[in-house]
Amino acid sequence: MTLPMPAEWAPHAAVWIGFPHLDDEWAGQIDAARADVAAFANVVHDGGRGEEVRLAVNDERQAQIAAALVDPGVRILVQPLGDIWLRDTGPIIVGTGPKRRARNFRFNWWGEKFVMPGDQEVGAALAAESGLPVDEQDWVLEGGGIDVDGTGLCVTTEECLLNINRNPSLTRADIAVRLHQSLGIDRLLWLGKGLVGDHTDGHVDNLARFVGEGRLALPVAAGSDDPNADIYEDARVRAAAFGGIEIVDLPSPGRVEMDGEIVAASYMNFYIGNTVVVVPTYGVANDAAAVEALAALFPDRRAVGVPARGIIAGGGSFHCSSQQVPA
Repeated sequence: MTLPMPAEWAPHAAVWIGFPHLDDEWAGQIDAARADVAAFANVVHDGGRGEEVRLAVNDERQAQIAAALVDPGVRILVQPLGDIWLRDTGPIIVGTGPKRRARNFRFNWWGEKFVMPGDQEVGAALAAESGLPVDEQDWVLEGGGIDVDGTGLCVTTEECLLNINRNPSLTRADIAVRLHQSLGIDRLLWLGKGLVGDHTDGHVDNLARFVGEGRLALPVAAGSDDPNADIYEDARVRAAAFGGIEIVDLPSPGRVEMDGEIVAASYMNFYIGNTVVVVPTYGVANDAAAVEALAALFPDRRAVGVPARGIIAGGGSFHCSSQQVPA
């Protein structure tokens, strides 16, 4: 059954968010990462005005740690998981209202790069937890590899979806057919590469995001040392050539390093909640401008900047760690 994947700004019944628990994955930053994730969860919950937040924790010990950090209204869900990136390991909900269904895709640890127990099982568990009918999908797809505007239009990157470490037997045309069958996507904008330092092989949710029907936000390089300047320009050329899309400029945080390595820091990893837009910030000059720009794009929501240097130590940010359940 072909059902559309709703845009992220459509109303949510809830959101799943992953909570850090594997010390070795956080380069000594696990406490900072936990604090960042908890702050994210609290802002999305918005004192009960936002949406139900289901914070997935690996065990009872993690539940105790999380309970000391989150607001009382945040629901703590004990659910074994590997890493926290539920955008990729969790199910994608299609349809709205009584027609909603959970699509559970295969997951192969971003091309067998970061193998952690629990990551291949958490999608089915969360799908069952949703109480919705579950459809198992027979191909690899990560939610961070796509973004949709709710009209059948999707943006992705060749670096990720055409990577031989995901679905080596599928062609570009095959993948387009699968996206239509699984998520109701009928128009596909292919961008090229993702950000420098992105361990996911170029997830599009760090590069380009829809902010309205046919409106695509793209970063503008922050100075001559921005490591992604050429990538941004290539994405802009491809989007313009695709046609029928309004390109909206958003700032780039520019060159962000941790321990001497460039990290894939991006304001594009924002999360659109029912009442807020949560924008990752990195303690750099463009933080305030990014929050201001997203506030203008979503005047019916509050744009809130939340520090993300802790969570970026694990290779992602707030959008990566979350997966919404449409209403």
